[in-house]
Amino acid sequence: MTKGQIESKLSEAISKFEIEQMGRGPEKIRTIIIQDLILIRLKGFLSMSEKKLAVNKEGVELIKRVRSSLFENAREEFEAAVKSVIDVNIVSTYSDVSTKTGEKVIVVILDQNIENFYK
Repeated sequence: MTKGQIESKLSEAISKFEIEQMGRGPEKIRTIIIQDLILIRLKGFLSMSEKKLAVNKEGVELIKRVRSSLFENAREEFEAAVKSVIDVNIVSTYSDVSTKTGEKVIVVILDQNIENFYK
C-alpha cells in the first residue's frame, strides 16, 4: 500500500470509530503520517446541542470534559481501529477539541517510524 492509501484507510477506520463510539462522524477527516506520528484532523463533528452549549465558557468546558472522557473510555477501541489498518505499537494518544472551529485533532505516537511500511 502507498502512504496515501494507508492514510485513507486510517481515515475510514477512525470515522467509523467516531460514529460507533462517539455517536456521530465528522463531515471531513484528514489523516497524515509523519515518521512515528499519525495526525488526524476531524471537521464538523460537534452536534447541534454541543454547538449551542459552546456559546459560553462553562459550555465549552463541559464539552471538552465530556468529549475527553468519552475518548478516554473508548481508547482501546480507537487503538484497535488504528491497528486494524496498520500493525503498530502505540505509545500514546492525545486528543483535543476546538469548539470555536468545530474541529478535533488526534495525535497518535508510535514506537517506530512507519514511513518504512509503505512503498
